[in-house]
Amino acid sequence: MTGPPRDAAPAARRLARVPAALDARRFAAVRALLFALACVPLARLFYLAATDALGANPVEFVIRSLGTWALVLLCATLTITPLRWLTHWAWLARLRRMLGLFCFAYATLHVFAYVGLDQWFDGTALGADILKRPYITAGVAAYLLLLPLAATSSHAMVRRLGGRNWQRLHRLVYAVALLVLLHYAWQKAAKNDFATVAVYATVISALLGVRLLRWLSPRRLPAPALTATGIRRGTGR
Repeated sequence: MTGPPRDAAPAARRLARVPAALDARRFAAVRALLFALACVPLARLFYLAATDALGANPVEFVIRSLGTWALVLLCATLTITPLRWLTHWAWLARLRRMLGLFCFAYATLHVFAYVGLDQWFDGTALGADILKRPYITAGVAAYLLLLPLAATSSHAMVRRLGGRNWQRLHRLVYAVALLVLLHYAWQKAAKNDFATVAVYATVISALLGVRLLRWLSPRRLPAPALTATGIRRGTGR
């Protein structure tokens, strides 16, 4: 005979204590903490550069580190909506834009490091590299799709485009996620490093899959409208 069942959901009870809406002071604290955490990888690179600890190939280290953190922040951005569905924390939607812009910032630094430190701004060599290496081609395509998303991330652009048009445009993030994963997988395949690729592939597949399942659900709610601040009523992107 077994004893009385143990409470298997202490974490769920703790999550339930978090309010669906945060007051301005608490939200500002959460936002500031997330901002600081997103800056840590870049600060680490500066520290390693200052202490001459970037390794035997510092250019490669910098480029790949920036690219990896752009991928991590892309995954974090895509996690916001499913997490919001699960927890009903409405305030999470207000963090999505900041995470998305950090993803774009790291991706931009990744691209500039490649163009400046690896290719030395040589347009001919750069064009040849893009055409010759499929993983570079996929990476450039992903970055080009990120540009309109970053350019239209402000509240003013949401109002100018209209909620539905803005919504349709920002679905490009799903194509970005697949292209970035392809870029990362091809790059890692050259070194037979498939373990980390499998981790990111699993995460991205799950984040896109849960959206697909929700979209295919026969009881799916009508597509929610966006408010003037870009936050959807009901569900998130």
